[in-house]
Amino acid sequence: MGELGVCRRQADSHVNPSAPIDRATLAALERFPALLQEYYSAIPTGFENWRPASWHGIPSEPFTPIEQLCHVRDIEIDGYHDRFARTRCDDAPVLVNIDGEALARERGYASADATKVLQEFRKARVQTLALIDTFSAAELDRRAVFDGATITLRGLVHMLCSHDQQHLSGMQWLLARIYAAA
Repeated sequence: MGELGVCRRQADSHVNPSAPIDRATLAALERFPALLQEYYSAIPTGFENWRPASWHGIPSEPFTPIEQLCHVRDIEIDGYHDRFARTRCDDAPVLVNIDGEALARERGYASADATKVLQEFRKARVQTLALIDTFSAAELDRRAVFDGATITLRGLVHMLCSHDQQHLSGMQWLLARIYAAA
């Protein structure tokens, strides 16, 4: 027993690569669209395209609130759907890192409709979760190269979850800066 009656599990000396994706990660992926919508709803009216004087310290990419939504949607569809498919089907593919700032300019993120973006993202996330559910243990161990490092299909699922968390943090960071500037 650890402090406060918390049981401590002894660390395994190895990782079980045939284990499915853990429930906590899957639950976080499933909850993310609703949390993203709630966080975006906390942005005061008129601040959808607000930019701070400095982006120093932002835990996500430096995007305005509406741009955060668009980026998450596009990375889900153009990034992770493609990365999952290529890692699952190709032998050791080199996965591209998408230039989010270029996408923001090319796709006019600043003038996007938040309701439409969130609907598109929710649909994409349902597809993502359905796809993850079909991954076999052997497929989860398939390797690719992403951002200059070897990663497994399983690792890409965790990277997606990490990306989600970065953007929730980014929204909170923006809220902190918005209220400090008011």
